[in-house]
Amino acid sequence: MKRVVVTGIGMVTALGQDVPTNWDNLVKGQSGAGPITRFDASKFKTQFACEVKGLDVESIFDRKEARRYDRYIHFAVYSAEEAMRDARIDMTQENARRCGVIYGSGMGGVHMLDENISAFGAGDGTPRYSPFFIPMIITNMAAGMLAMRYGFKGANYATTSACASSSHAIANAYYQIRMGLADVMLSGGSEAAVEWSGIGGFNALHALSTRNDAPQTASRPFSASRDGFVLGEGAGTLVLEEYEHAKARGAHIYAELVGVGLTADAYHLTASDPEGNGAVNAMQLAINEAGISPEQVDYINTHGTSTPVGDVAEVKAIKTLFGEHAYRMNITSSKSMTGHLLGGTGAVEAIISILSMQHGIVTPTINHEQGDEDPNIDYNLNFTFNQAQSRDIRYAMSNNFGFGGHNACLLFKNPISNTQYPISNNQ
Repeated sequence: MKRVVVTGIGMVTALGQDVPTNWDNLVKGQSGAGPITRFDASKFKTQFACEVKGLDVESIFDRKEARRYDRYIHFAVYSAEEAMRDARIDMTQENARRCGVIYGSGMGGVHMLDENISAFGAGDGTPRYSPFFIPMIITNMAAGMLAMRYGFKGANYATTSACASSSHAIANAYYQIRMGLADVMLSGGSEAAVEWSGIGGFNALHALSTRNDAPQTASRPFSASRDGFVLGEGAGTLVLEEYEHAKARGAHIYAELVGVGLTADAYHLTASDPEGNGAVNAMQLAINEAGISPEQVDYINTHGTSTPVGDVAEVKAIKTLFGEHAYRMNITSSKSMTGHLLGGTGAVEAIISILSMQHGIVTPTINHEQGDEDPNIDYNLNFTFNQAQSRDIRYAMSNNFGFGGHNACLLFKNPISNTQYPISNNQ
């Protein structure tokens, strides 16, 4: 079986529109939450989100193209441009049929959907839909457009599994390379659901925080006062590459993806298995595939959405699998800062996990206050509350779980701890 490494990364979130800016704000413990500006949210139960503001779309599309494409495609392409520049892939030197794109989105073109349906509803019943309506709302179009943009002619499709969508995309891209079917895969996920149907729909599910008076402190994973997640938007994109292929071209290797675990709760439409059994199985599968013991994992970027049920279930899962070692790990939730990017969250958090290994810094879980403790959560665990911590990380795990009971775990190895890797100076 082939080895799979990460040679390029790109991200867009409410914290920044490139990797360095995001990383700086994550380490500082900044929140990306604020009042919604995309539409009048004054009558919604939740009036805030983690929005991406001021994206220079015309730096990647001409003005006419930009108007045709939904925001989730803007985010996908923007982050992919950074990842491709970072990886320094020269397509004149590549076999395009061995380069593919597998990309995730949970909801696809929500803005385009809202805009066209609301225009129809406000009219006289005559359908005047945009000719781009269908192509731009379907969740596979980001993958298709990225393949067209870079000339990748290998495997090309989308994964849609709610909040696990981009983790599933990365897992599928990993297997393409691992089985020898591809040399290079572009993978990740994008979401742009900060729209009236996104906020309204999740409000109807009672899934979102309604802390309108203090949005920056609303996402508070593992705290007793958590009252739901904060909706975020953006994208994360990774270039995955076969190890020998990356080595031959002198690529900078960020990390090796050494294991994935994919399971189902088979329990409930929206709630996690309260005992975290599916999460336990996913993490165990990733560890087994990596050929390591649980005690070798130093850090977990949790799903950690700040929901009353989900956070407890994930903590139970961690304690069940890791036992006493759970108390020696760093556990964190970057959603406390970025918000929950739904189908984009797995890719963004995979990148954060990789950056934590590269820099030896675990980003904090912000917004926890002294005494704000849930009796169902063991606070002897190190949740990395409120302040980043320095740590040498050999193995980093990233968990994502989606509505429908979809569980995905990605396990990365730090290449610095492996002398087989030629680490270049290409930053």
